[in-house]
Amino acid sequence: MTARPCVLTVLGAVLGTAACGSSPSSTPPAPKVSASVAAVPAGGPGQAAAESARPKPAPPTYEPRGRRDPFQTLEVIEGTARPMVTTAKLTGIVKSGGAPWALVETSDGVGYILRVGDSLGESRVVEIGPDSVVFGITARPGSGANRVVLKLAGD
Repeated sequence: MTARPCVLTVLGAVLGTAACGSSPSSTPPAPKVSASVAAVPAGGPGQAAAESARPKPAPPTYEPRGRRDPFQTLEVIEGTARPMVTTAKLTGIVKSGGAPWALVETSDGVGYILRVGDSLGESRVVEIGPDSVVFGITARPGSGANRVVLKLAGD
């Protein structure tokens, strides 16, 4: 019983490889094109003259319409208003999940909610106490104090 399926499998494999065989190809090779025929465009010699007479499109233009020019470099404008810690006031301290948060209001009326490590202008919150916040200011040549302490106003 097992010999019959093996014989059929071998017979199928032999016939399959014979069918894939080595018969000569029936397609003839492509004819060679001479140089004079290859130089003429497909539409003929009149089409090449028509293409050169066609007007070229205008180069694209950029109309900003109120947007900044993308080809100009971004520059930091001197004198931009950054919040100054020295003119700010501490309005409150809140503890949330054991971590203290400082409520600071700048001279222009903008409020900030800060925690230790946050920055305000050119300073960074170093410590938040029960009634004060300590800011560390980045040192500049000729500058005075490196720390500013804001105290909570008493009632």
